[in-house]
Amino acid sequence: MTCHWRRGSSSAELDSRAWDERYRNADRLWSPSPNLFVADRLGPLAPRSGLDIAAGDGRNAIWLAERGWSMTAVDFSEVAVEVGRSVSDQVVFVVGDVRSWQPTGKFDLILISYLHLARDEMEGVVSGAVSWLEPNGEIFMIGHDKSNIEKGYGGPQNPEILWDVGEVTSWLEDLRLREASVVRRPVSTDEGGVFARDTLVRALA
Repeated sequence: MTCHWRRGSSSAELDSRAWDERYRNADRLWSPSPNLFVADRLGPLAPRSGLDIAAGDGRNAIWLAERGWSMTAVDFSEVAVEVGRSVSDQVVFVVGDVRSWQPTGKFDLILISYLHLARDEMEGVVSGAVSWLEPNGEIFMIGHDKSNIEKGYGGPQNPEILWDVGEVTSWLEDLRLREASVVRRPVSTDEGGVFARDTLVRALA
């Protein structure tokens, strides 16, 4: 996952360079394990075709590919994409900025995991993703919830880029909601276990 939040008027190029440096200076920036909710909700599904948007080094896409999914993963950090390619040859990794990138086909699953942008940019990405779904395809969205600032742990502290269940579902009005709620994600710290609060939305075309 790559949280592509932006501050001020920084350009996409500067954003990608910053993330390149973060990936370059860490063996693995994220845990190689999939997101808890990705594993729990998508693990039981029959494998089909999937697209992981802003995938970072592709931990979720790799996990799904290992279970038979035909996965494509796109991220604007060239270094993150190279890390993903070095880990797995089962995923088609693509360098691209999801604010403007377009796929050549459609998918049975589109995963958006911890992508945090300004509201208009985020709505545009989601709108594009919906148009890339096959009939009965699913969009699966998991990201830091606005309530996490006061009631949760970690994550971005800028409410303008955090998710809200009502707002996210308003972008999916033409789809059939499968799940839409705030979920608690356990986090281990030096002081013990705490919980982060995430928005989880699943909808079918």
